[in-house]
Amino acid sequence: MKLRLHFSLTMALLLAMLPGPRAHAASCDSLRNLRLANTTITAATEVAAGAFTPPAGATADGNDLQSSADLFHHLPAFCRVEAQIKPSADSDIRVEVWLPVSNWNKRLMNNGNGGFAGSINLLSLANAVAADFAVVSTDTGHRAAPPDGRWALGHPQKIVDFGWRAIHESTVTAKAIVQGFYGASAEHAYFAGCSNGGRQGLMEAQRFPEDYDGIIAGAPAAYWDRLLASFGWDLQPGERDAAAYIPAAKVPAIAAAVKQACDAAAGVSNGIINDPRRCRFNPDLMLCRNGDADSCLTAPQVATLKRIYEGPHSTSGEQVNPGFSPGGEAGLGGWALWITGPNPHQSLQYLFLTNFFANMVADDANRDLKSFNLDRDYRLAEDKVGRTLNATDANLARFKERGGKLILYHGWSDAAIPPLSSVKYYESVAAAMGKGNAESFVRLYLAPGVQHCGGGPGPDAFGEFGLMPPLTDPGHNMFAALEQWVEKGTAPGAIIASRAKAPKMQRPLCPYPQIAKYKGTGDTDDAANFACTQP
Repeated sequence: MKLRLHFSLTMALLLAMLPGPRAHAASCDSLRNLRLANTTITAATEVAAGAFTPPAGATADGNDLQSSADLFHHLPAFCRVEAQIKPSADSDIRVEVWLPVSNWNKRLMNNGNGGFAGSINLLSLANAVAADFAVVSTDTGHRAAPPDGRWALGHPQKIVDFGWRAIHESTVTAKAIVQGFYGASAEHAYFAGCSNGGRQGLMEAQRFPEDYDGIIAGAPAAYWDRLLASFGWDLQPGERDAAAYIPAAKVPAIAAAVKQACDAAAGVSNGIINDPRRCRFNPDLMLCRNGDADSCLTAPQVATLKRIYEGPHSTSGEQVNPGFSPGGEAGLGGWALWITGPNPHQSLQYLFLTNFFANMVADDANRDLKSFNLDRDYRLAEDKVGRTLNATDANLARFKERGGKLILYHGWSDAAIPPLSSVKYYESVAAAMGKGNAESFVRLYLAPGVQHCGGGPGPDAFGEFGLMPPLTDPGHNMFAALEQWVEKGTAPGAIIASRAKAPKMQRPLCPYPQIAKYKGTGDTDDAANFACTQP
């Protein structure tokens, strides 16, 4: 007995001294030798834990990375693969794939790009690899700051890369790299993006349903050509008549008037408009009675305000795109950034509008707002690039048949993309596929008080970009809810959104068409005092 025990202990000790099973089947450096169609692996480097430093000048969708330095310093060891993909002679798609050296969760992640893309999103790569995902990001085929569209002038193949090809090609490449490194394919692949990233997610579901099992599409710019044309509709009154321009100094007064008219419509007054469709704000009430002032609007400015809320109409009366919902006027991500700008010609609407029509539609670098004509230009944009950039196909049968799940979300206070455009797309899917059929694999969540992809007075943290601690359970994290839906078949219900900044708040986000209704008693910042009900 003692001899057998001694032998067992010796063997156990020897086994403990042996190296454990490798977390990957190949060395990182060997991935340089992968041979992939239209693809060149330009670098494959193992990065030690905490050793990654972003290259000088690197950004995340145009945002500086200095505030995220602590995240990079706490990353686990990973294999960093850099690649170039050339599906056409004029393509130059740059891609990075980050692969955890150990503890890989057997999933692939992609967070997409905002604006006109133009950079690899190192922040999304870092967040995903920190959560043990293999992850891919691409610049979609060009290097530029988000509003800069000059890369597209005279380069139709680069527009195709930006529109849909780069995301698909980088996904195919990433899956091959995952297979090469781990000796196994990812068990599940996920996409979570917002704005243009939301459009990319819808494009993947529509064109390449085999690429991703679960997709979160936030505030998607799905109706791309009509959205960009609607910017011209908003801005043109001020371009034609300086008196019709609404200066940023007047935006707080507009926001206050909207709040007074609509804040208490849901039975609770806390600075958040629960359902702007029920808001009955009359811009005429803001007309200046005793001379012009920041607290009121002139008659031409009242007309401009009505125009922004109503949305663009052609001369024949067609609603080209929804208008903006009341409630998103104030704040860092409000109208002063997107619509009015600090001065004329300085809003993000102006920059995106002029760059889009000059470089992607008219092929004329001098094209500006003065020459914009809604009837002509939205049709021209549709004819020229609509099939390349729009992600509006309502028939998602192929995506559903292979088990795909899609979650849409949109902030009700979005000042960049009208939230009703997401309602429009969701309802088009329900009409095309049948309401019950659509509900089996698609959800839409509308977030009161949330601006474009975040910010605003409402609770805007609900896991929309991934498993961000501490909110990692499906009841508080949209991405965790998506994982559970894909991998366990449990459809998501209400998701509790939080606001970290003071005053702290939680509120349930309800599956559309339900809305969160206050029960009538208790703290209005506590989600438990709201219930999801039919409107």
